[in-house]
Amino acid sequence: MNFNAWFLELQTRTAQNAGAGLVAFKKLLLRLKNPQNKTKIIHVAGTNGKGTVCTLLAHVLMFGGQKTGLFVSPHLISPTERIQVNGQEISQEDLMQAVQAVLAAQEEPLNFFELITAAAFVYFAAQRVQYAVLETGLGGRKDPTNVCVPVLSIITSIGLDHTHLLGTTLAQIAAEKAGIIKPAVPVLCGDVPDEAATAIEQAVLENCAPLTWVKEGQPFYEYAYDFVNGFTALHTADRQEWDLHLLGGLQTQNACLVYQAARQLDVPESAIKTAFETMYLPGRFERIKKGNTTFILDGAHNPQAVQNLLAFWQKTPYAMQRPTLLCGFMKDKDFKEMLAILAPHFARVIVTVPPSLRAATRRDFGDLLRAPSITFESDFRTALTLAQKEPVVLCTGSFYLVGAVHAAE
Repeated sequence: MNFNAWFLELQTRTAQNAGAGLVAFKKLLLRLKNPQNKTKIIHVAGTNGKGTVCTLLAHVLMFGGQKTGLFVSPHLISPTERIQVNGQEISQEDLMQAVQAVLAAQEEPLNFFELITAAAFVYFAAQRVQYAVLETGLGGRKDPTNVCVPVLSIITSIGLDHTHLLGTTLAQIAAEKAGIIKPAVPVLCGDVPDEAATAIEQAVLENCAPLTWVKEGQPFYEYAYDFVNGFTALHTADRQEWDLHLLGGLQTQNACLVYQAARQLDVPESAIKTAFETMYLPGRFERIKKGNTTFILDGAHNPQAVQNLLAFWQKTPYAMQRPTLLCGFMKDKDFKEMLAILAPHFARVIVTVPPSLRAATRRDFGDLLRAPSITFESDFRTALTLAQKEPVVLCTGSFYLVGAVHAAE
């Protein structure tokens, strides 16, 4: 079986079972000699921004001289992106080997995310990484990554997402995300609504954990944008200028979180600055050319992220260039609200089906597709061909679609 077929079979486990659960998952890791306890872990949860914060922080630690593991999801193009050491993706062979080691130790059936999380722990232990930066998959309290005892916990943001699983209010969702907080372990938290802040403060109080709120201006303010090369110029209060190799409405907030985390972990400021300038993170307001078409790729995949994306979009030169929207969504997301937020701002909207078993299809949208500005094309390759007749295209709604467009010839 080739790697892609093998990985597809792994993914079907998510649909086949609910997973072993945390109790059984901890027993599995015990049989694997608790690989999660062999490295210093930074644990990151949040509705939006956590993948960016994880990747940037891992980059910072690497430039600070630490051998650093990174675990993120989903992947954009290759499954090997999910597990990295010092910026290098795990090889296909090593990923298969790590998963096989986990399967050999399982007693209760694991779902896909439990398997890949355990494989990351096994690989990081084998590689003897000094730090591992872990992104939660869903929520925090019940997430498989929550078996670790980190040296630092980070909550990036709180918004309404996965409400069928995490709760219908910001307080309920914040309580689930705050489930990563551990006794006496320091916590950094980004700017969140008051309702969410109250729930986080309660979790911190119960765990006697020191909490630091991090907002824009601590220490960075956004200053200017280079849309061609993908940089944000940041200013500090004393007018120092830093270059951040990212664009987007929340990237300044993310940079502040990463800076504060790095300082708590005693990373030299020079290493932080170098990491900010050199990191490349595809799929986050990324500009690429396909033929004569400029594509802006952004993996916004919930209403909060889409609103932030649209607010930033209005600041860009692309918004004045008769842009087209190419979008597709997962059916377990609030895709109707996302499409309703986005569609009025584009003269032409092409809705398609991302390459995922969880993707929303034509029948899921109902009457939303009847608007005269909207074209539906079920095959994303055909939709991409249609989009390439336009000069400027924003592609968003799902990392699965963004990854597919990124990789398309």
